[in-house]
Amino acid sequence: MIMPSLFISGAEIGFIIFIVLMVFGADKVPELARGLGKTMKQIRHATDDIKREITKSADKQGIDVTDFKKDIEKVKDDVDQITGPIKRQF
Repeated sequence: MIMPSLFISGAEIGFIIFIVLMVFGADKVPELARGLGKTMKQIRHATDDIKREITKSADKQGIDVTDFKKDIEKVKDDVDQITGPIKRQF
């Protein structure tokens, strides 16, 4: 899956890093990054647990989740077709 670039260029990322360094200082940035990494890991585990519970519940009820996944992919493709020309303009 390709993640969108969020329309941020390299210069803008550099500027954001510069501001973070100015606000928090060079000695606090590694601590902040570590904390952010741990938080992201916890969020990922939580979403994986939720997905697992939904799948397990669907299996107990005899629901085939592959049909839902196909429908979701179709909707994603439709949205990409609609938003593709808009994204290219920016």
